Amino acid sequence: MLWKKGRRSSNVEDRRGRLIPGGAKGGGIGILLLALVGMYFGIDPALIMNVADTVQPEASTETSTPSYSPEEQELADFVSVVLADTEDTWNKIFTEKGGTYREPTLVLFTDKVESACGFAQAAMGPFYCPADQQVYIDLSFYQDLKNQFDAPGDFAQAYVIAHEVGHHVQKLIGTSDRVQEVRLQLTEKEYNRVSVKVELQADCYAGIWAHHADRVKNIVEPGDIQEALNAASHIGDDRLQQQAKGYITPDSFTHGSSAQRVRWFKKGFEAGTLEACDTFSAKRL
Repeated sequence: MLWKKGRRSSNVEDRRGRLIPGGAKGGGIGILLLALVGMYFGIDPALIMNVADTVQPEASTETSTPSYSPEEQELADFVSVVLADTEDTWNKIFTEKGGTYREPTLVLFTDKVESACGFAQAAMGPFYCPADQQVYIDLSFYQDLKNQFDAPGDFAQAYVIAHEVGHHVQKLIGTSDRVQEVRLQLTEKEYNRVSVKVELQADCYAGIWAHHADRVKNIVEPGDIQEALNAASHIGDDRLQQQAKGYITPDSFTHGSSAQRVRWFKKGFEAGTLEACDTFSAKRL
């Protein structure tokens, strides 16, 4: 991925090195839920909201300014460039449709972080919080992406950010709010199906970003798209459940199967339009 000459975003908040003394109150069930959610790439924001009352964060304090290796600094720089590129993509799309894109803030953190959605740990993976409209990521996740999920490559890393920004787009256009309005009317199984559609749509929106990155800025190199598809295929619910439990329970899927995640990313990449990403009306996911 040709990124080093790209614009850096001004919407990155670096909280790396901050400490949250004592972790979280409440422990037990709340922490267990967070750990279970961490099995999956991304996160259903509603799950964070559910545990927010159980897991109460304590006041954070900041340590002295930490020093980072050149590799860590380059990764933070990379994240800033990718975020800037998503800003350019979505600003253009929203403007063409007569709207205004409110750019999200991306928060870098170490180990654990406080958000408007509650207390979070790095084990959860990157996530988007609709309550403060911010994306959160511990950069150590990228090592997990490479080693645990067998999905190396800078474009796979960019896909992670683009997926979470996709959730921000859902918030701006009202999809997230509509889903939350009906949530209490649904059984757990029914809501899981809705959650899958939400996540697959975010994958499709990540594909839209890749479409514009390829055609507008020519930053996509040979093999980049395959890196993103590889990442999507390795973090499907079916694959993760098989690895964790040895069997698959489709009714418990919240993010979609590997094949579904690949399919919807490709839909977004090939079409480059919001209309192509209507997972809620699709006859086949």
